[in-house]
Amino acid sequence: MIRHKRIKIGKKHIDALSFNLSGKNLIVLRGGKGFIMCGYLNLRAAERFKDAAVKITGVATIEDALCSSVHSCTSVARKMGVHKGQSVKDALRIIA
Repeated sequence: MIRHKRIKIGKKHIDALSFNLSGKNLIVLRGGKGFIMCGYLNLRAAERFKDAAVKITGVATIEDALCSSVHSCTSVARKMGVHKGQSVKDALRIIA
């Protein structure tokens, strides 16, 4: 099952997506300048593609993702102001 939610962040919106894969959820929060991804996705690949990508871990739902913090991020995301330990909501304000 695919779940989609449009979430307002300040004056902008992000798309929150959740895909059920083998009983676990793959979660992506996509903004206009970058995205936040769960541990299912590969941060090294995002770095190679020069994406502003943020990795979060230990989340099972979109709601969990929104309440979590940054585990790690690409160099592009760091240059934008994202950092380890930052709240996802603060990171979303940067990449929205």
